[in-house]
Amino acid sequence: MKSLASEKALVILSGGQDSTTCLYWALEQFHEVETLTYDYGQRHRREIAAAALVAERAGVPNTVLHLSAFTELGGSSLTESLPIQEHGTKDGLPNTFVPGRNLIFLTYAAAYAYQRSIQHLVLGVCETDYSGYPDCRAETLKSTLAGINLGMEANFLLHTPLMLLSKKETVLLAKELGALSALAATHTCYNGTSHPCGTCPACLLRAKGFAEADIPDPLVDSE
Repeated sequence: MKSLASEKALVILSGGQDSTTCLYWALEQFHEVETLTYDYGQRHRREIAAAALVAERAGVPNTVLHLSAFTELGGSSLTESLPIQEHGTKDGLPNTFVPGRNLIFLTYAAAYAYQRSIQHLVLGVCETDYSGYPDCRAETLKSTLAGINLGMEANFLLHTPLMLLSKKETVLLAKELGALSALAATHTCYNGTSHPCGTCPACLLRAKGFAEADIPDPLVDSE
């Protein structure tokens, strides 16, 4: 594989722990990095602001794309005022699942990158420590990317550096990349609190990763 040092990359930046870690990974791999954040009608607008702050601290541009259809489709506790349920959908998935979200995010990222001659796309998904979302799996994303490349007659390359890592390993990678201080600006909580609520699945998984890595969470220390 050729060196990436002269290449450009687009990081899909949600403002959370994983995408922020991926941003700092990309900064070490690529010559030029941009970030793309989606306003998809998520209840907690805090994550959009978090993404902008993370990008600012990293010294990279951040663009926000607006996607309203997820709110219109409904059915997810991330886009509606619904209590979080571990088995909240008809398929037994938690109702924090937003059907099609990563597939659509990847498609829009490719369309954005196409116009800017960016070949490399970076996404912070993981199939090791996750909530069972089928659009976080490597097989799903590989198939989606194949369709995108066919449909755009392109050759996008997708990088998912966290795909096989546990949350502990992700925290250790963030430390290695010098991203820990940036994690103080991230937003994780499904309940929308700036400080981890300590009860929602996202906050519990984040706390587990930092505890197992024996590293204090900068977001907790920043409060």
